[in-house]
Amino acid sequence: MSGTSPNAGSPGLTDVLTLTGRHLRHLRRTPEKIISTAMTPVAMVVILGYMFSSVMTIEGGVDFEDYVMAGVYAQVGLTCVGITALGVATDLSKGLIDRFRSLPMGRPAVLVSHTAADMVPAMISMGAVTVVGLLVGWRTDSDPLSILLGFVLLLSFAYAMLWLGALLGMVLRNMEAINGISALVMVLFSFLSSSFMPLNGLPDWLRTIVEWNPASSLSAAVRDLWGNEPAIEESFAVQNALPIAAGSIALLILVLVPTCLRMFRTR
Repeated sequence: MSGTSPNAGSPGLTDVLTLTGRHLRHLRRTPEKIISTAMTPVAMVVILGYMFSSVMTIEGGVDFEDYVMAGVYAQVGLTCVGITALGVATDLSKGLIDRFRSLPMGRPAVLVSHTAADMVPAMISMGAVTVVGLLVGWRTDSDPLSILLGFVLLLSFAYAMLWLGALLGMVLRNMEAINGISALVMVLFSFLSSSFMPLNGLPDWLRTIVEWNPASSLSAAVRDLWGNEPAIEESFAVQNALPIAAGSIALLILVLVPTCLRMFRTR
């Protein structure tokens, strides 16, 4: 008789909740995981939103600290890549996932629970960024529904990045390589974008690349929802940032989730 669970192809709710609870208990015993996730974005708020706000100006009537906050939130999502990548790689290297596979549970529950639990550090990090942002003077100029929609968009992006991390953890499985690649992803997508500075003044070839960076459309969409977008003429990608950002996030999730689950089943 095969040792594979009869429902190995579909994650049961009980399996997901059980494994998510395990990950959350482990998270409670290792608070440094939350601290490391929040540390870089919070530092960016202090450095850019407070220290640089007096010397940086944004055309279009927006304060610099208001402009950069959407980019800092996007950076929280990018730091999520390393969270799940390291968790999945660690479980694989210790043989823990092999033991899960021997149990009568749906195999997808292992990765679904990883990403569900890792949303907690992402949300805590966004909460910390919000508190520090308010302290340095960040304010929104929009209605509550638009503000909420902005956070939904940011959390959706973070969830997509968690699945990118799961894929990275299964492909690399080496801690040093994962740390290096995830840091590179965060730096490239954060700073080769309009997250922290407008695109005015960039060469045309570079501006085109930066405009279509998912972090640029996400930051621009969130700034627009929160009333923090400068009133200056922009390109098609910036003027249509919300549908582009939402479509990009949906596409990432639709591609990454089945790819990760298929790879996990066949490894």
